[in-house]
Amino acid sequence: MDYIQYWLNANNTYRVVFIQNQASWFVVTGSDFEIDAHNTGGIQGNGQVSSPRPKYGYVQLNPCQAWWSYYATRTRLDGDGRPISLTLWKAVNGVVRNFRIESPPFWSNTVAQSNNIVYDGMFVNATNTDPLYKGKKSDNISLMNWDVTCGDDCLAIKGNSTNLDIRNIICRGGNGIAIGSLGQYVDMPDIVRNVHMQNLQVYLKTWDGTANGVPPTAGGGANGSVTNIVAENVSVDRVTVPIHLYQTNGGHSGDAPSSIKFQGLSFINWTGTAIANKIVDIECSPAVGCDNISFAKYSIAPPTNQTGSSLHRFGLNVQMSGEIKFRNNVGKLNVVKIRDRYDT
Repeated sequence: MDYIQYWLNANNTYRVVFIQNQASWFVVTGSDFEIDAHNTGGIQGNGQVSSPRPKYGYVQLNPCQAWWSYYATRTRLDGDGRPISLTLWKAVNGVVRNFRIESPPFWSNTVAQSNNIVYDGMFVNATNTDPLYKGKKSDNISLMNWDVTCGDDCLAIKGNSTNLDIRNIICRGGNGIAIGSLGQYVDMPDIVRNVHMQNLQVYLKTWDGTANGVPPTAGGGANGSVTNIVAENVSVDRVTVPIHLYQTNGGHSGDAPSSIKFQGLSFINWTGTAIANKIVDIECSPAVGCDNISFAKYSIAPPTNQTGSSLHRFGLNVQMSGEIKFRNNVGKLNVVKIRDRYDT
């Protein structure tokens, strides 16, 4: 308990991550650096009750009581003081290699206000419900060769993140890759542009157009856009919804629709299985709609006891395994191109 109270004190952590008012344990800033943990070093966060003994080269934090047991009888809120394990902040030309993070109490990694950053080799085991990576206000970021076990977002690409190269990511459990959420801060437009992803599962989410409360635990009402996103060569195994785009995160009945516009999304060469026949679920905002969403070589099989469906809507004629479902205000889904899974 004493250790947890120590870290919950804002004076004992770094509050450099503006989004959702988060605390950080370790902050790396500066330029032209390389951190190589050689697959043995890293951070042991003691998130769970029976955390494994840290290996040589680990920094062990909070050795007395686990964070997750502490919060078993308390409400966990964004900005409540649980620290991010590793934060790169205002960093330029940096490399992090072969790093391990075990049992983090909250987000494992954050890159904020940084440029030209490479993460090559990251192992994370966080079998609770916290995200593993958050990116905000950063440009030219490469994430390669990650193996992540978690119960929430494997990676979360926040607003004003541009030119991301994401490759060879294994996401075990949780929600896969998230672009968002976006539009949480009413006075701050969120832009995500030029993201190329391979070997992953992806879903997209935004807050709605009405501000409900204030961040870090509430919000909404901001505008912005998501442009030029490519997700290719993706294999999924028994996922709930392989692709999910929705624009009502944190919404209430009667709220204004989201002002975040999605355009130029490409999903290429997807294979695998889903646990339901909802193969693609897209919900666009009626205020701005979605433009130029394309699928090619998309072959996701539903459960064997469910039959595949066909979509015949807005001039589309597609035969695929399972159902491609567009929910709410489908008339605002513009210039959609869907090609059969056998097309080239």
